[in-house]
Amino acid sequence: MPSLSSSNIANNLAQIQQNILEFCDKYHRQPQTVRLLAVSKTQSAEKIRTAFNAGQSCFGENYLQEALQKISDLDDLPIEWHFIGAIQSNKTRELAENFAWVHSVDRLKIARRLSQQRPSTLAPLNICLQVNISNESSKSGFNALDIGAGVDEIILLPNLKLRGLMAIPAPATHLTEQRTTFAKMHKLLKPLQTKYPQLDTLSMGMSGDMQAAIAEGSTIVRIGTAIFGARKPSAL
Repeated sequence: MPSLSSSNIANNLAQIQQNILEFCDKYHRQPQTVRLLAVSKTQSAEKIRTAFNAGQSCFGENYLQEALQKISDLDDLPIEWHFIGAIQSNKTRELAENFAWVHSVDRLKIARRLSQQRPSTLAPLNICLQVNISNESSKSGFNALDIGAGVDEIILLPNLKLRGLMAIPAPATHLTEQRTTFAKMHKLLKPLQTKYPQLDTLSMGMSGDMQAAIAEGSTIVRIGTAIFGARKPSAL
């Protein structure tokens, strides 16, 4: 018999996938164009294993040292690891060596370091450029006005595969307000896709604004608490 927590995680995943299907139908999206990234920061390796056994293969981590321990503990599973947290320059080598995706590339320097430090034995590192779409002083990221120049340079880096854009907008309660911000991201990506058709990713939307994100073109939704429950405070 699975434990209660195992059952809860499996049920939560099933409910979120059902929600994604319903939102895709409502907003005329193809369900296969929206991926669920399970945000597992501060969650145990045991819970990640439970989610994997329930069919979830992609997990997002925010804290590097915590993530590296989980990657080691779960190295028997073919998990696709995504890094979605703030990036320090002195940590780029470990990111380049251990992750399949990095969503939170917020400046050119970080992109260059990731390309230089990506092992030649691994496939190019999938990255998204983080956009400070709400112009918050507390958040890092490319300015919407500068993103084109950043893309032009980063697309040429040899060991990276630039996939698209990522954002963490300022909190908003109402669907209309949430959609307005996400629509800005979609509008930002469209001309870049015309120039670089390989840009196929909008990483945006979390537990509280997933519907709005899907309505406005998100291709990766990052869901944590709705899968695993409330997080423990991180010691990192």
